[in-house]
Amino acid sequence: MTDSSYSVFNAMVDIVAAPGKALDEVKLHTSWLWWPLLTIILLASGMMIYYYNWVDFPWLIEETIRQVPAENRAESADAIRSFMSVGTSTWTTVAAIAIMSLIIYAIQATYLHLANKLTTGAEIGFGAWFSFSVWTAFVGVFGPLAALVVIFMADSNQLATQDLQVLSLNSLLVHASADEPLFTWANSLTLTTFWTLFLMSIGYARWTGAGVAKSTTIVVLPWLLIFGGWGLVA
Repeated sequence: MTDSSYSVFNAMVDIVAAPGKALDEVKLHTSWLWWPLLTIILLASGMMIYYYNWVDFPWLIEETIRQVPAENRAESADAIRSFMSVGTSTWTTVAAIAIMSLIIYAIQATYLHLANKLTTGAEIGFGAWFSFSVWTAFVGVFGPLAALVVIFMADSNQLATQDLQVLSLNSLLVHASADEPLFTWANSLTLTTFWTLFLMSIGYARWTGAGVAKSTTIVVLPWLLIFGGWGLVA
């Protein structure tokens, strides 16, 4: 039974503090998804808008060129200098954040919708799984918040974009440089990635009635295949 006094703002706090309660409530309120969705996109976009207007942009252009493999650097330099500007970088990044977020949530919702039909048969529609994907990813807001802290504490405005990802495996464990094979892989996995997988695992169990082990396997399997294979190749 739903709590009539429970609001979307309670859910936004509880997805961190009491995730079981939050996930039970958002299952009953699919339309609430717009609040976490817009918060995720606007916060990540706002951080990057601030960053591109704060960073020493001529330095960032040259830093971007330095990250190109040596054999391609000379021929890429002019194209990078002509393309990169504060405005172009800002709005290209903002558009990418919004579009990629929607695509990722849609793919994830499709997978969970199909997995549920094949494994439990619980009556849960695609829209509810899309909401589920957004809510379990809401803890990702700590990534841009941590990046803003890094910017505010920086000694200068010569800070590369990868330096903003302080919660990534690369920053915390791997420490690969931009020209190393594991760099992109390690930057793509963050502490909030594992937090999200944890929330998805317990949420799938609560929503479908499946066991925790089964739910965890269903949730983690595609990530394990993608990042496991990528890591082996890298």
